[in-house]
Amino acid sequence: MNDRILVPSIENRLTGLIEVCRRAKQVVDDKNADKLKHTVTISREFGCEAFPAAEKLKNILERESDEPWAIVDKSLVDEVARHHDLAADILHNLGKRPRWLDDMLSTLSPKWKNERDHFQLLAQQIVAMAARGNMIIVGMGGAIVTQSMKNCHHFRIFAPMEFKISSIAGRVGVSKAEAVELIEKRQKAREKFIRDFLDKDINNCHYYHVLFNNQHLSAEDIAQLIGNHIYSRMK
Repeated sequence: MNDRILVPSIENRLTGLIEVCRRAKQVVDDKNADKLKHTVTISREFGCEAFPAAEKLKNILERESDEPWAIVDKSLVDEVARHHDLAADILHNLGKRPRWLDDMLSTLSPKWKNERDHFQLLAQQIVAMAARGNMIIVGMGGAIVTQSMKNCHHFRIFAPMEFKISSIAGRVGVSKAEAVELIEKRQKAREKFIRDFLDKDINNCHYYHVLFNNQHLSAEDIAQLIGNHIYSRMK
């Protein structure tokens, strides 16, 4: 299955990320220099409408803040990594990673030597982007990697299996049986990724500010509720 069916255009999101980073270069006046820039992380069970919610949230936050926001996920990070000059420029302008990240990464299992190197770079990018603010980070264990960052707000979307089956079958255009197989495979892979590299359970509700049941709340409802939470802290 082509993941691009389920996620917003990489090209559009890359443009948004570049714009947020461009703004980071601009000189700000003393009144706004110390203003906290917020970041949202969205974790989800596979089959939930995280990307539709992220897109709607981006529109809400840009309207409320009158500033650009970027949606970031692994496919976007991989795209940035393919363009070395762009990756270096973005990371340079976002800033350095905090010392606690190195401490956390040092605890990773040595059995993941090659994969660990890749994850270290991924975690560095997540933290740098989160620290900059005006980011909506989808997946990648973002809620756990940025758990100690005061400017980050964490949300998780879950739903009953029947909802996820209908959602995937409708969005991807596969049978319900194929949707079940896909959901089980992808969810196990996501949980294994977090367990192997961070020794954490992504399903642990204590990592999140709010949990949303996608069966009862649409992507638009979820985006509006998160937007209200963030907007109240931007005042």
